[in-house]
Amino acid sequence: MQISHAAALVTGGASGLGLATARALAAQGAKVTIVDLPTSAGAEIAAELEGTFAAADVTDPEQVANAVTVAADAAPLRVVVNCAGIAPPAKVLDRDGNPSPLSAFAKVIQVNLIGTYNVISQAAASLTKNDPTESGDRGVIINTASVAAFEGQIGQPAYSASKGGVHAMTLPIARELARYGVRVCTIAPGIMETPMLAGLPQAAQDSLGEQVPYPARLGTPAEYAKLALAIIDNGYLNGETIRLDGAIRMAPR
Repeated sequence: MQISHAAALVTGGASGLGLATARALAAQGAKVTIVDLPTSAGAEIAAELEGTFAAADVTDPEQVANAVTVAADAAPLRVVVNCAGIAPPAKVLDRDGNPSPLSAFAKVIQVNLIGTYNVISQAAASLTKNDPTESGDRGVIINTASVAAFEGQIGQPAYSASKGGVHAMTLPIARELARYGVRVCTIAPGIMETPMLAGLPQAAQDSLGEQVPYPARLGTPAEYAKLALAIIDNGYLNGETIRLDGAIRMAPR
């Protein structure tokens, strides 16, 4: 699907995977709307990309609906990329053997899973109203899961559950939106160079990279963005979760 002069909405677009994807989309001629928290650098990034910034919490239906309107006002909205997410670690039991706060688990599910679904549902209402291209396409939605959806580590029950949910809902949503010519795919990244890892000592980052079979390094946001562009371009990719992980299979810890 051609994205030049089309609108694209990227959540979590002010940093990490979302930022790299927003830049890649803008370089292809898309009118990019960055959706991120008001405290983010979203406004500055949007100005750099000659796009727009829509401050929003992805768990808020009204704020996301407004962001979709902002994006669709720039051009027909045909691309949605869900990169917003959080990954605070928490075990089932704390150090004293007591149950960890349920609120911590619920927060991760709320942002990563329910937030992704909220963006999908609000954006789908816009994408399905587009005029179809010559091939019948009206748009594409790309979500972000994680290899933790398949090999969650100790301390990741909430994160793994949230990302597993994103993977699990990809196919049923793709099947539902197929009648409109809207495709839905998910990327499951491995260990990536994101702000969540940037705070680790370099030795720790190198150690993580060495766990990857090949290439033995961390993945880059640019590589995520390249895969997102490939999904957009390849009209036969639909309903699939694609691992981007250098063949890593995560150990228990």
